[in-house]
Amino acid sequence: MKIKFHYAWIIILITFLTFLTVQGIRLSFGAFIEPWENEFSLDRGTISLISTLSFIVYGISQPIIGRLVDKLGARIILSFSTLLVGISIVLISFVNQPWQLFFLYGVVVSIGVGGTSNVAASVIVTNWFNKNRGLAFGIIEAGFGAGQMLLVPGSLLLIDMLSWKATVIIQGVLLVILIFPITLLFLRNHPMELGLKPIGENIIDTSKEDTKNIEKTFSIWQVFLKKEFWFLILPFGICGFTTTGLMDTHLIPFAQLCGFSTSTTSFAISILAAFNIIGILLSGIVADIWSSRKFLIVLYTFRALSLFILIFSSDPYLFIIFAAIFGLVDFATVAPTQLLATQYFKDYSIGFILGWLFLSHQIGSALGAYLPGLFYNMTGSYINSFYLSIILLGIAAFLNFLLPEPFKASLKEIKLKKHT
Repeated sequence: MKIKFHYAWIIILITFLTFLTVQGIRLSFGAFIEPWENEFSLDRGTISLISTLSFIVYGISQPIIGRLVDKLGARIILSFSTLLVGISIVLISFVNQPWQLFFLYGVVVSIGVGGTSNVAASVIVTNWFNKNRGLAFGIIEAGFGAGQMLLVPGSLLLIDMLSWKATVIIQGVLLVILIFPITLLFLRNHPMELGLKPIGENIIDTSKEDTKNIEKTFSIWQVFLKKEFWFLILPFGICGFTTTGLMDTHLIPFAQLCGFSTSTTSFAISILAAFNIIGILLSGIVADIWSSRKFLIVLYTFRALSLFILIFSSDPYLFIIFAAIFGLVDFATVAPTQLLATQYFKDYSIGFILGWLFLSHQIGSALGAYLPGLFYNMTGSYINSFYLSIILLGIAAFLNFLLPEPFKASLKEIKLKKHT
C-alpha cells in the first residue's frame, strides 16, 4: 500500500521550527533580567517595562501584520520577520545605554516577533488544511512550548557559562544563518504554488462569495455589543497576564530569589515546557470532542491551583510539581478559545475577531510583566502578584461559565448547506 506524503506537513514543520526559535528567544527574556539589572544599574520595575513595551508593540502589530500577510503572503512576513529579530538580537550585544535596550528589544525585536505569530500561522493552516486543522494548529502552537523547553534553559546555561552578550549573539546568528534561509526557501503560501490541493479538499468548501458577503455586511459595533466577545476577550487578557506576562517574565527571577540553583531552575523550566507541549497537543484533541467553554473553566481553575503550589514552593520538588501542572494548562487555553471565536463569530470577520483576541492577550501580558515588577520594587516579594493572579483566574473561569454553548454544525449539515 503506497502512502502519499503531502507537502503541507513540510509547511507545518517549517512554521513549527520558526516558532520554536523566534518565540523561544522571546520567552527567554526572564533569563536576562538579572544580568541586565547588573549591566545597566536598573531596578526590577524598570527592566520589566522593557517586557511591557514589548508586549504592547507586539499586540498593536497584529492587525497590521494581518493586513501585510493578506498583501505579501505569510512566507515573506514569516521569513523577513525572523531576519529582523535575528539582526536586532545581535545588535543588542552592542548596547551601552538603557534607552538603546528599550528601543531594540522593546520595539524592533517585538515587531519581528509580531510577524512570526499566530496571525500568519492561521493563514498558512487555513490555506493548506481543510482537514486536520486542529492537529495542524496544535503542532504549530507546540513550537512555543518547544522553544520554551530548549531555548529558555539553554539561554540560562549560556549566560552562566559565557555571558549575556555572547548569548544574544548566538541566538541572533541562529536565526539569520539557519532559520531565515529555511523559511524563505521552503515555505509556500498556498498549495497551488506547487500544483497541489489542500489536505481534505472536499471536506470543507470555503466560498469566496460568502467571504465577500461577510465583508460587506460586517459591523464592528455588532461585535462589540455581543457578550460572547467580551467574555472571550477578558479571560484571554487574564490568560496573557498569568502566562507570558507574569511567568515568562518573572518565574526565573522568582526562582533565583528562592535560592534555586541554575540547574534546578533550568530543569523546572524544561519540565514546564515539556508539559506545555503535551497540554497544547491534548487541548486541540479535547476541544474537538468536548465543550470548549467547560474546558476553559477547568484550565483556568487548575492554573489558579498551580499558583497556590508556587506560593509555598520553597522546596525544589514542589517547584518542579508546580512546573508540571502549570505547563499542562499554560498554552492549552489557545485552541479552545480560538475554536469558540470561530463558532460564535462564524458570520463575521474571523481575522478581526482573532486580532482583537490576541491584542487582549498582549495587553494582559504587558500588565503581567510590569505590575509584578512594580510590586516587587515596593515589597521585595512576588507573593502579592501571585494572589492577584489567582483572583483574576477565578474571574476568567466565571466569565467562561457565563458563556452560552455554541452551536456546532454537523458534517451532514455542512454538506447540505454546500449543495443548497
